[in-house]
Amino acid sequence: MPSVARDLSCRLVPDGLWVLVEPLLPEFTPRKQGGGTAPVDERQAFAAVVYVLTSGCAWRMLPDTFGISPATAHRRFTAWTKAGVWRRLHRAILDELGARGEIDWTSAIVDAANVRAKKGARLTGPNPVDRGKKGSKMHVLSDAQGLPLAVGVSGANVHDTHALRPLIRGIPPVRSRRGPRRRRPGKLRADKAYHSTEHRRWLRSRCIAARIARPGIESGERLGRHRWRIERTISWLFGYRRLTVRYERKGQHFLTFIGLAAALTCYKRLASITT
Repeated sequence: MPSVARDLSCRLVPDGLWVLVEPLLPEFTPRKQGGGTAPVDERQAFAAVVYVLTSGCAWRMLPDTFGISPATAHRRFTAWTKAGVWRRLHRAILDELGARGEIDWTSAIVDAANVRAKKGARLTGPNPVDRGKKGSKMHVLSDAQGLPLAVGVSGANVHDTHALRPLIRGIPPVRSRRGPRRRRPGKLRADKAYHSTEHRRWLRSRCIAARIARPGIESGERLGRHRWRIERTISWLFGYRRLTVRYERKGQHFLTFIGLAAALTCYKRLASITT
């Protein structure tokens, strides 16, 4: 690996992160071509995906300094998406945090944000807050301190309540400092958009206390003392510029980028407590 590419890859994918990523990558079988091609360094390819997510650049604008072509980087991204690498990476990082007692299970917080969609058909819809233009909605569930535990995507015209149950079910079983794995928070905090008698009953059946403001009855001020954490989490995710506008035609690819951003956000917390 040339020194420039090595330095760039190590900066985007630190050694601690690569230790978690490398065992998750499936063996890649190169396409058959006439004269054969040189093997691709997997860390460079992974760093190229992180660069696209972080910078928001188009695949075709990937710098030559990574030492791989944009087409090769995109093929790796597609293959790793099909293999479920991003979901397993997020869970592996959460396991490391959970084993250190860094996940606060006292409550979970849920919220959503709209994103304009330039392309794509699935998981898009007319955005009611953007003059009906095509858009998607990013759904995020975090722990009490704002660590993203589960993410999802829907059309911008899908009501927030439809994402509540999938997000709760999407929380992976995470290692604990002591005892069995855990995936159920003590409470769920959400704004009025998530209120429904059916949801409260469903949460109660799962032994999760609902802290959801009821329209016309409860003020959202008390919830605001906690809700700022999920707003901060969404702000962290939007710091990865590929998420600010959806360019992916496939909804699964956009969800993949959100999942990778959530994993990297959690890794930053892990890195801060291990250094």
